[in-house]
Amino acid sequence: MKKSPTRLLPRSKVKPADTWDLARLFPHDGAWEKAFTDWVKRIPGYARYRGKLAASARTLADCLAWDESLDRLAERLGTYALLKTAEDTAESQYQRMQGRYLHAASQAAQAASYIRPEILAIPAPRMKKFLAAKELAPYRLLLERLLRYKPHTLGDREEKLLAMQTEMAQAAGQIFRQLTDADFRFGTLRNEKGETVELTHATFATLLHAPRRSVRQAAFRQYYGVYAGHRHALAAALAGSVERDVYYARARNFSGALEASLFPDQVPATVYDNLIATVHRRLPALYRYYDVRRRKMKLRNLHHYDTYVPILTALHKRHTWDQAVSTVLEALRPLGSAYCGALEKGLRGRWCDRYENRGKQSGAFSAGSYDGDPHILMNYQPDVLEHVFTLAHEAGHSMHSLLSARHQPFRYYDYAIFVAEVASTFNEQLLNHHLLENAADDRQRAYLLNRQIDAVRATLFRQTMFAEFEKLIHASVEAGEPLTLDRLTDIYRALLEKYFGPDFTLDDELNLECLRILHFYRAFYVYKYATGLSAAVALSERVLRGGEQELDAYLKFLGGGCSKDPLDLLRDAGVDMEKPHAVETALGQFQEMVEELDRLI
Repeated sequence: MKKSPTRLLPRSKVKPADTWDLARLFPHDGAWEKAFTDWVKRIPGYARYRGKLAASARTLADCLAWDESLDRLAERLGTYALLKTAEDTAESQYQRMQGRYLHAASQAAQAASYIRPEILAIPAPRMKKFLAAKELAPYRLLLERLLRYKPHTLGDREEKLLAMQTEMAQAAGQIFRQLTDADFRFGTLRNEKGETVELTHATFATLLHAPRRSVRQAAFRQYYGVYAGHRHALAAALAGSVERDVYYARARNFSGALEASLFPDQVPATVYDNLIATVHRRLPALYRYYDVRRRKMKLRNLHHYDTYVPILTALHKRHTWDQAVSTVLEALRPLGSAYCGALEKGLRGRWCDRYENRGKQSGAFSAGSYDGDPHILMNYQPDVLEHVFTLAHEAGHSMHSLLSARHQPFRYYDYAIFVAEVASTFNEQLLNHHLLENAADDRQRAYLLNRQIDAVRATLFRQTMFAEFEKLIHASVEAGEPLTLDRLTDIYRALLEKYFGPDFTLDDELNLECLRILHFYRAFYVYKYATGLSAAVALSERVLRGGEQELDAYLKFLGGGCSKDPLDLLRDAGVDMEKPHAVETALGQFQEMVEELDRLI
């Protein structure tokens, strides 16, 4: 007798205990509407300071305080709209809420667009006096950072025009998300147990972990078949996103989109380029791992859909949500009772939206905010060990947000993405250490080593490949070469061949992978996963091997927000990312793990 297909629940049928509670942001949609109306009414208040910022330190301080108060309310409004939209991307009510927020945010940006050029027009001697004034002491770092942008800031009229483009600039990413999250239907297929299941973004990951190769292969081909049917539209959306990046970089007098992206964090391009070069030198270790995997799986040829299933499939273990939370908390005990106590309250409470429902945004993220809880979106699958690590990862982001909000004023709490990936990947390192330390035997240790090797492969090697792809496609547009579908897939195919090696069997469907990566719509983000892992390896070793001083330095880093530049925050915590040591250390550990895995199995 055939079993009926496992279907996703509509949002209305999901148990409240399995969803996030947004009450600290707004208790209900009506409260959001009232706050939104108040915010919109306040936006014209920017006009009272226009043309007056050079008058006195007090006037400038009042303007900055006004701007901060509106930004703080805007963050609450925007976070709520984002989270409600993520619950069900096909729900028109919240699509409209998000659209109204973005429209009003564009109006606010236009109304405030004079602030930066007026400040930058203040004569240097007067600005020097302002920076020494008591009234501006809370904003001194903010102003010093703003002054760095003087060569990249346009006049009042031009800044207003750029601000008016805010909504339009989001179009490519919105098209991608609507296509992939709301419109795509991947059909059904039989899983490892012979059950008919719906193929979705989340179950695709589960099916790639299936021990039976025919299941993995069928899921791979069926999933990418949908992308193939929309490849031209997706390529146009990605090309539009890259063209937007290049346009804004040129408009602001940067040499290119990469420089424009790195400028806010004061990260030199050498950090980006050295990462790619260092990984290139270590690719033979990755090729060796693929050969180990092929031999241990007794395969003649290794395909991409063979690279996610654990080699030692007999040691698969199911983790319910509560079991996953307990495991993560035990692993993070080296971070102290205060850290773990706050995290436990959130994870066992309602920080998290736990499981997939129809229309829900795919993947996982943490959305921290100054006045709300640090909410976590998951599409948790109990049969995927990687999702336990994802929970630890997103918990790292959430605790980073919580501690930064507790220790910094609003203007300095929102940490840079460059350091965000350190906090999240640090937690993954502790979880891996905990599981390896408690392995029952060599076979279980080999299973965990296999998982950790794959995690490093995904975070360090794979994200570096993505980073190189982003650099190449932006360089293509900057050189006047349009990004057609063929151009995108040709560039991506060459990288696949470089990163997977000469003995790996590359299916043609994998060329389309470049069209399904959401992060490409936020260019030059993914390299931070790779640098973040490298820093996390070094910092986790310091905490595990050190004492109170090392732990205190790390917790101060988590509470630092953006009170210092990212590289300085990391140096204070104990790692210098301008030197190659951290990346080399992580890659060296990868090679050692591959060698140990080969010996154990």
